[in-house]
Amino acid sequence: MASVKSWIKAARLRTLPLAMSGILMGAALSYFDGGFQAKITVLAIVTALFIQIFSNFANDYGDSQKGTDNKHRVGPKRTIQSGEISLKEMKVGMVVLIALSLSTGIWLIAEGTKGLDPTTFLLFLGFGIVALVAAYRYTGGSNPYGYAGFGDIAVFLFFGLLPVVGTYFLNIHMINPVIFLPAISIGLFSTGVLNLNNMRDIENDRNSGKKTVVVRMGSDKSRLYHTSLIILGWLSVLLFVALRFQSIYQILFLLSVPLFIRDLIKINQIHEPRQLDPFLKKLSIATLLFTLLFGIGIILAV
Repeated sequence: MASVKSWIKAARLRTLPLAMSGILMGAALSYFDGGFQAKITVLAIVTALFIQIFSNFANDYGDSQKGTDNKHRVGPKRTIQSGEISLKEMKVGMVVLIALSLSTGIWLIAEGTKGLDPTTFLLFLGFGIVALVAAYRYTGGSNPYGYAGFGDIAVFLFFGLLPVVGTYFLNIHMINPVIFLPAISIGLFSTGVLNLNNMRDIENDRNSGKKTVVVRMGSDKSRLYHTSLIILGWLSVLLFVALRFQSIYQILFLLSVPLFIRDLIKINQIHEPRQLDPFLKKLSIATLLFTLLFGIGIILAV
């Protein structure tokens, strides 16, 4: 029977800060526009964490089935690969996380769509189900999209646009087009984390038939791609501040710039893929710090 330690390992705690960033950004933006609701935000965070853990379980399960998690893999050993969790146990874990995600997700949608047309409830329920299916289909099923190079698009949507805009709407019951700018920033930074993961695993992915964006473009171009993701993410949020400027406090998030620049320089100097592994966690934490500083700046500005 799998130990608690193994389940914690399978949950991949270092990925969770990234899952919270989009929710916190959406909540901060709703506060800026006078519609923040603490209950909605807490439920959104819990649901996002459940979905992320399910995604990590499904990724562990899917890659083990495809043979991608093998002795040649550069990153941390996965729990099924190492024998810590059996396939049967992982299936049970995935079912439990689906149940938890749906429970808190339906509660979140019910609270966030009170007084609105029932169609809105069904629309958000659909978004939640699609997110769960996408989490599984990344590496699971007969034709996983992660093996065809579409993971970057999925991460951009499900870590950036959907959580930011969705949380904002559930808090304030409206959509302000300008909020798509910081949503794009979170989406691009999140895609950067996936890109680093794929840069680290390029050789094993190529040999396993996993045609990620990095495998398709090669190591050198993937560094340029990574740099572009980070720069465009910053330009997007700076444009938002320029359009919605009210107070100097709104640029508090610039305190996180040195972290992004420092790591970007180091990443472009690394030529041994396995040395990129620590930068996944660093970019996740930097993105969360950026989001928290952005939110604090908005609170102080308002």
